[in-house]
Order: sequence, then C-alpha cells, then structure tokens
Amino acid sequence: MRKTSVIIAILAATTACVGIGVMLRTTDTPAPAATPPPPVRVPVVATKVASGDVPIYLRGVGTVIAYNNVIIRSQITGQLVKISFQQGQTVHRGDVLAEIDPRPYQAQLDQMIANRERDQAQLVNAQANLDRYTQLGSKGFATPQLIETQKAQLGELQAAIKSDDALIDAARVNLSYTQLTAPIDGVTGIRQIDIGNIIHPTDPNGLVDVTQIQPISVIFTLPEETFPEIQEQMAKGTLAVYAYSQDDKTKLDEGKLLLINNQIIQTTGTIQLRADFPNAQRRLWPGELVNARLLLTTRQNGLTIPAPAIQQGPNGSYVWVIGPDGTTQIRPVTVGQISDGQALIDSGLQANETVVTAGQYRLAPGALTQQLHGKAAQDPSLNSAVEQALP
Repeated sequence: MRKTSVIIAILAATTACVGIGVMLRTTDTPAPAATPPPPVRVPVVATKVASGDVPIYLRGVGTVIAYNNVIIRSQITGQLVKISFQQGQTVHRGDVLAEIDPRPYQAQLDQMIANRERDQAQLVNAQANLDRYTQLGSKGFATPQLIETQKAQLGELQAAIKSDDALIDAARVNLSYTQLTAPIDGVTGIRQIDIGNIIHPTDPNGLVDVTQIQPISVIFTLPEETFPEIQEQMAKGTLAVYAYSQDDKTKLDEGKLLLINNQIIQTTGTIQLRADFPNAQRRLWPGELVNARLLLTTRQNGLTIPAPAIQQGPNGSYVWVIGPDGTTQIRPVTVGQISDGQALIDSGLQANETVVTAGQYRLAPGALTQQLHGKAAQDPSLNSAVEQALP
C-alpha cells in the first residue's frame, strides 16, 4: 500500500514538470504575423475628357406656323357640281378644286352681250341719223334743235354701250367664280361641303382650307437675357436653327433664323424668334410642338465629358477624377451646357483626364478603382442611387 502511494506521487510530479515545460515553450515562441488583406478596388466605368469643337446652343420650345393658310370660299351662290381634289392632296396655285353650276351665270353673260349688241345697233342708226340731219341742216331743211337732240341721243347710246361693257365684264367675273381654284401651293385639309350641296359666300368653314407646308416656320421663345448675345451673333451672319421632336431625340429639320420679334414679352420675360425651314421631307406640320436649338457659336477646343459624370453636391457640380495611381478625388467643375448627352466643361478639368461616369455612389476620396469595360460596364448596379430612381 505504501509502495502504491509512492508511485502515484512520482507520476504526478512528472506530469507537472511536463506541463511547466510546455507552458515555458509556448511563452517563449512568438506567434506568426497575420497577412494584411489586399486593398479593395471599387468597380467603376470611366472615360477621358475629350477636346474638340463644341457647338453652343440656346434651347427653346416652339410651335410650327404655316406662312399661309387659306380657306377656300365661294364668292357666289350655287350648286356644287364637281370636286376635283382629294382631301390631304398637294395642290398648286391655279389648280381647280371644285366647280359650281355655271349655267345661270353663263345665261347672265349671254344676256349682257345681247344687250350690248342691241345698243350697238341703235348707236349705228343714231349716228346715221345725225349725219343725215347735219347735211339737211346745212341746206336749211333741218332745225338746229333737231340736230342737237340727235347728238344727245347718240351720246346716250354711247354711254349705254360702255355700261353694257362693264356689265359684261362683271358677268364674266361671276362666271369665273364658278371654278374654285387654289390661290397658293399647299396641302388641302378636310372637305367641309359635299358635292350636290348649295355653297354660299357666307359659309363659315368654306369648302376646304389649303395650308402652305413648304417652306414653313417655327416660332419659339428664349429668355430675354439672351437677346444681346443673339443680336451680336446675327450681326456676323445668318444663325442656324435646328428643330427636334418633343423628346429631343429626333432631328426634324434644319433652318435659319429670320427675325427677333419687335417686343419682349414682359409677363414671361422672354423674346419670340421666328425661323424658316425648307421642310423638304415634310416632318414639320402646322401646329406641331417642337424643341428649337439656336446655334449661337462654336467653341474651339472645348472640353466635354458624358453628362452622367456630373454630380451635384452642396457646393454645386463636381466629378470624380481618377489619378494616375488609380485613386479618386472630388473635383468641382463649371458646366457650360449639356447637349446630346455631353456636358461642356467651362472650368475644373483638363484634356485627357479620367473621370468616372458610373459607380460614383460607391466612391470615397482616395478610393482605389477598377475600371470596367465591355459588358461589365453595362452592369446596372453601377448606376448611382439617383439614376436608379429615374424611370
């Protein structure tokens, strides 16, 4: 029993020594250093600042206005017996559009001609009587009173013939009114009177309206503070004007500025301008609402970047610029204009600098970036929170 107790004591002492050794070894051996994680690069889409000639536009909203619009009305009353046009047809000046029954007016003309022939025959007889009375009077066989009476009758017949000539001209004019002709080149609208109906000069809508389409004009407005600059550029030459669709994506036609209206609209603080367009493809239509761009001038060596690169902050516009080492910084900029998705930069950038166009909301000053290209650059998750909210 005593021998067993001694053995247990020896084993316990040995275990304690081994534990102390392990503890000493653990304390003396340093732990291996942890490997720092690689820096996180923010994926972005970027582009370089471009330099080139940049057109400077003034933009306004305008309405297409026809130079001439004519309602075809009859100048006489009669039955419509013939229509010679199709609705929406292009017609030219002098084309016959419709015909009114000419028979009553032809009969009036024939009557006036007959009256003139009757008066002409009486005039010939009166002239012969005057010649005969004059010869008799020279021989004492006719009194002076008879000769004077015959002269008066001759003069009366001569005046009657002049009246007949005037009535004949009026009858011919009325007869010509039986044909309704186009007074201008243009396009016909919706016909208001059908064949067989009686047409009157007092009909409010007339037969049809004809509107000139080529050329055509656009009247648009701009802020009145642009007036001095426009005047200055007009003194140098004709200014070009471009008409675009309401969504500002489709170019409809290119024209030239004709005039600035002679008064400023004080209630809105704007000026009215009128531009002329050839409208060769007829993409401008009277009454159409369009966006007008007045080409004021062209800036040489202007700096442009995609419009999505422009961000708005408390202090105004800014962009994220990527440095040569791949880190980003905020750069305040002044934007001259935004046109066709390109922003003209007045100050804040240099040519060939790299700016972020998508993925800005993940950035912070000094952040490393990874530029994406191709399909990766189309990842919608790169859009800013503002862009995601847009429809």
